[in-house]
Amino acid sequence: MIARVKDVSISRKLLAVAALIWAGAAAADDDVIADNPLVEIPGGSFVFGNDMGNENEQPQHIVKGRAFAMNQTEITNAQYRRFVAATGHRAAFYDRHPVLGLPDHPVVGVSFADAEAFCAHYGLTLPSEKEYERAARGPRGARFPWGDAPVDAARAKYGRDACCDGDDTTAPARSFPLGASREGLLNLVGNVWEWTRDFYAPYDGEASPEIARKYRVLRGGAWNSDPTRLSTTYRLAYDPDFRFAANGGFRCARSSD
Repeated sequence: MIARVKDVSISRKLLAVAALIWAGAAAADDDVIADNPLVEIPGGSFVFGNDMGNENEQPQHIVKGRAFAMNQTEITNAQYRRFVAATGHRAAFYDRHPVLGLPDHPVVGVSFADAEAFCAHYGLTLPSEKEYERAARGPRGARFPWGDAPVDAARAKYGRDACCDGDDTTAPARSFPLGASREGLLNLVGNVWEWTRDFYAPYDGEASPEIARKYRVLRGGAWNSDPTRLSTTYRLAYDPDFRFAANGGFRCARSSD
């Protein structure tokens, strides 16, 4: 289903800005995965964490990261099917769904290992939490990829009020150009949760024995998430073997770590 934007006036000037963002991203791309360029993210210091967020988002601190690159959009069903055809890997759980399985929508119904295998096939990896957060919020710690303005239906696909109360499926991976990040990546919040390669643990101290090295971290919120889960710092611990989520996908990174 194509996302519908209700009662939102988008000026020609804003559309022009969005076009420039896309053009800038394309100029720095690396087309390892057809139709989904890698966008370069420069190294340097950036804000990580959020003292105003949930306890597991704290403390906010400055980290210094290396340059890396990340897919401009979530991996789509069409891209995942090419990987399956080339490798014999199992299909996504929702591959034949009439909407979730549409070619230009993000692939969903993939475990951590499925996502990891896809990225490895192209010589890439899943992004770390730090890479995701730097790509999503820029070096100065914006709350959202587009800045600090609140989430709205022109910038992201999400549940409008309470959790799971929004439109009932994903949007195409190239939707919402007005929600693009500083470097031009799309849907870093909303549409689908995204796997990162990190194990879930607190930023300060060690993980407790019952969770240590048990869960991976999802970032970004999804089409059925309420707005509180769409910030660039929200963290969700998730079972890496679970592959039945209709709201979980991924994108890949070229990492120097």
